[in-house]
Amino acid sequence: MDETVAEYIRRTVLKIPRDEIKTMLQKWGFLSETQLQTINFHQIKENISQDVVQLCEENSADIKQAAVLDIIYNHIYPNKRVWSVYQMNKTGEETEFFDLTDFKKKFKRRLRSALKNVTINFREYEDNAIWIRIAWGTPYTKPNQYKTSYVVYHSQTPYVFVSASVLKSNLPLLCQALVVASNYHDIREMELRSHSLNSLKDIVFKRYSQNFQTYCPRPLQERNVAPESADLRIIQENRHEKERIQRVNREVFGDGPQPQLEFAQYKLETMFKSDSKMDVLDKKEPFRCMVKFSSPHLLESLKSLAPAGMADAPLSPLLTCIPQKARNYFKIREKKSLFPGSFMKIIFKDHYRAWGRRDSWNIDVSKKFPSSFSGY
Repeated sequence: MDETVAEYIRRTVLKIPRDEIKTMLQKWGFLSETQLQTINFHQIKENISQDVVQLCEENSADIKQAAVLDIIYNHIYPNKRVWSVYQMNKTGEETEFFDLTDFKKKFKRRLRSALKNVTINFREYEDNAIWIRIAWGTPYTKPNQYKTSYVVYHSQTPYVFVSASVLKSNLPLLCQALVVASNYHDIREMELRSHSLNSLKDIVFKRYSQNFQTYCPRPLQERNVAPESADLRIIQENRHEKERIQRVNREVFGDGPQPQLEFAQYKLETMFKSDSKMDVLDKKEPFRCMVKFSSPHLLESLKSLAPAGMADAPLSPLLTCIPQKARNYFKIREKKSLFPGSFMKIIFKDHYRAWGRRDSWNIDVSKKFPSSFSGY
């Protein structure tokens, strides 16, 4: 077995949590049950990896088997990578029978016609998902197995999920191979990215909780007993306001869990407008600014703002439209915004962290700090 293959298998095993190494090796299927029984999975991972490499040497493993183990690891832990969504288009509405063998042949032929030094591996899963692993080389160097691109393609759908390597120059070749192999006409990036591959699938396949406005809220139960001196009119008004916020929140976000996205980015390319009496600017000038909202679970954080009393309800459509528009990158231009006549205005009533420069703001809606912020 080649030394580079042995080292790659060793590093892959070291990435796996120790309690799950045996299960993953069983899914790999390259080592027999008899061989697996010889490994002490209670020792430190470094020793486990050495034992696995020794058994792979006995079986004469090559880079193909090592790549399959890497695919299995990334399938179980897809959140370790950043995924972008691409959509392919056809010239007509006709549907064709999908032939996996033909897809693989066309994909390999297209890539290798442009680049000889490339390693391509496929693995199919039960949900009609085809996982493709590509290790890129150059005309003068072998493929780098540590800087791979991953593609997840669901047959009979126009959507492709790509986790590109650091070698961005190879992305056009990858897109061309996908279009040719799947018999589509062109491909475009959807401006939708996340670590959560399953959440991206939920968004583009419309599998998340939809909004239904037939909900009739029940009166909220007050936890605290109002003091005798409290004005009953104020108590009633507060109860009605809570019911309104709850109703609006359900209409906007639905009842189920939200897809997991880590950020939403907005680039403003609008004209700066001021009151002529204030004499701020003699003429209109372009106003460019980038605002980025971030959180480990952005949509759930946005959903919790109004009920927690930290923002006015309803939130701006530019924030709540993310799942419906299937994008978390936006460009807001003069008279061409997604929602004409509306501003991305959100008033934070509590304490959130915001940092940045004059033309760039980052807002973390998952961490509270003792300073107020009002963003427009």
